[in-house]
Amino acid sequence: MPARAPRRPLASATLALHGARGAHRAGDPVVEPLVQSVMHRQPVGTTEGLLYTRYGNTPTAERVQRRLALLEGAERALLLSSGMGATACALTALVGPGDHLLTSCYIYGGTHRLFFEELPAMGVTITTFDPFVPGALAAALRPETRAVFVESPVNPTTRVLDLAPIARLTRRRGITLVVDSTFASPINFRALEHGADVVIESATKFLNGHHDVLMGMVAGSAAYIERVLQKEMLWGQTPDPFAVWLLERGLKTLGIRVERANQNALAIARWAERQRAVRRVHYPGLRSHPDHRVARRTLDGFGGMLALELAGGARAATRALRRFEVITHATSLGGVESLVCEPRFTSHAKMTSRERARLGIPDGFLRFSIGVEAIDDLLADLAQAIGPA
Repeated sequence: MPARAPRRPLASATLALHGARGAHRAGDPVVEPLVQSVMHRQPVGTTEGLLYTRYGNTPTAERVQRRLALLEGAERALLLSSGMGATACALTALVGPGDHLLTSCYIYGGTHRLFFEELPAMGVTITTFDPFVPGALAAALRPETRAVFVESPVNPTTRVLDLAPIARLTRRRGITLVVDSTFASPINFRALEHGADVVIESATKFLNGHHDVLMGMVAGSAAYIERVLQKEMLWGQTPDPFAVWLLERGLKTLGIRVERANQNALAIARWAERQRAVRRVHYPGLRSHPDHRVARRTLDGFGGMLALELAGGARAATRALRRFEVITHATSLGGVESLVCEPRFTSHAKMTSRERARLGIPDGFLRFSIGVEAIDDLLADLAQAIGPA
């Protein structure tokens, strides 16, 4: 008996739990089963129905990919073995020798290395633009521009782009707009609804939410995802079925995890604004944030990511990192545990202090991924870590 279509569109939190589920029949398991087998029996005399893990089409992957497509509002989604694998396959499915890729200057350090160390060797020209400068995008476009890449919200400064005017320009010119929205998750922001053609996320982060899975996700049109799949198959970027099953388990609590992280991060940001030890708070939920109006208009939640610039600079940051007790000093983000890291030693370690400062990441800048702990415990930990010696 086929599953009945819902009587009304489901909210994102519900889709994360129930999207792409099969029929409800007596005796069916409530928890979707893991199919760990790498290969499956093949029909004789045809390539139809060939299932193989590296092809991204085995049962567990297919189910979770359909769920992610529903969450992002895409025709199709694809899981890859890491966020960087997703970015690499997504972009090389769009640009090749002689093409031009235009990227925001505010991007993750690993993405920056991919764009400026690897893609030029493939014959792709890369230039940057500042998405917060009016007219900068239009001035930087070329006849050979095939794709525009941006992050929103931006890692680690939490800047929020207004995608609509960017999308209007790229659509008019026939250019693909690619958005990395890892910081938001589809609970807080669905880039395709705002004009993007492709959305990328590190599924390691909020989608999984437990710091125990490495994975990436690309979503877009069915025809485009088929091109990304060919890259994934050839470069061996397909995740193991068990990792996909763990991701599916994490997705079931995506809505409540992100909601709690939103609440905790906003409370911390408001508290931090009142602290003498903090020079500046970066959080789009604050009126002091330069993109607060855009965030209020486009986001469904201000996110679990925030950053603090400590008044004491690098020395104060080092002292605070040694004093945290509840918040863990570790890279990555988006899990149930609150984390803190210093971008000058992680995502932006390849840049000089002056280069980081130009991007709004001065020494003394700490990036926080806020989890689901009790807010009073998080505030107490912050107070003792960044307070007087």
